[in-house]
Amino acid sequence: MNEPGNSAPSTDSVPPPPRPSSSALAVAGRELWRAPFSAKVGLLIIATYIFVALFAPVIAPYGESEIVGPQFDVWSEDHPLGTDHLGRDMLSRLIYGARNTVGIALLTTLFAFLLGGTCGILAATLGGWMDQLLSRTVDVLMAIPALIFAMLLLTIFGTSIINLILIIGVLDATRVFRIARAVSLNVVVMDFIESARLRGEGLAWITMREVLPNIMPPLVAEFGLRFCFVFLTISALSFLGLGIQPPTADWGSMVRDTSTLITYGDITPLLPAAAIAILTIGVNFVVDWFLHKTSGLKDEH
Repeated sequence: MNEPGNSAPSTDSVPPPPRPSSSALAVAGRELWRAPFSAKVGLLIIATYIFVALFAPVIAPYGESEIVGPQFDVWSEDHPLGTDHLGRDMLSRLIYGARNTVGIALLTTLFAFLLGGTCGILAATLGGWMDQLLSRTVDVLMAIPALIFAMLLLTIFGTSIINLILIIGVLDATRVFRIARAVSLNVVVMDFIESARLRGEGLAWITMREVLPNIMPPLVAEFGLRFCFVFLTISALSFLGLGIQPPTADWGSMVRDTSTLITYGDITPLLPAAAIAILTIGVNFVVDWFLHKTSGLKDEH
């Protein structure tokens, strides 16, 4: 029997709480350190574009639509990349174009994934007439070339930024629907999905807690690729005059506005085109690395 003075339980036998081996930040840092050189280059490119887009008003020497010189002025100390057909500084327009082109492309891709991913998961989970209705609707939309369909709809409804996001987002959601439905069909037949249904779990719980976590890797990889396609589509529409409208700076329209300089051996029109190409390459580098990490393949040494 314990003595009255020793009635308090001893804490010597109580194990200390487990300490985490490493923080999430440390794990991410190790993964980044082990990443291949191409992935590091891609991440650096993406980080640079994000920085330029966020701090465009601070970085740009002039305003987005400010006329600061004569038309098609040559490269100089005041205008390192010259001016465009209206006398606006090309360097400033190029910097602001990162905010406008990349930002609108990102919003469009997010909308496409929200719409297409939700419909794809629901079609695979519910099946039956809902699956048939959504799948046949997507087949009809995909039967028409996306760029031509987008040009037609923008001509009818107008070329505002909201219409641009909605129209391209809906058209690209059809591609997201196909991949979301395909990967979800492989998950909904698993035993743990049937167990959740037998437990009486609702549709929202099954889709959010069971299906979605198991299809995230291919969806994240598709997000990167789809962002590149949306980015290029918006630039192409702007080049054709149906995308982001003046005076808003956009790389596609900048190529069109300065295209006449090519005949004089001036590489100014190639600068916004190079900005488009570099970002596309950087995103693809990161997507390739992510696909390799989630595939379970071992790195070759």
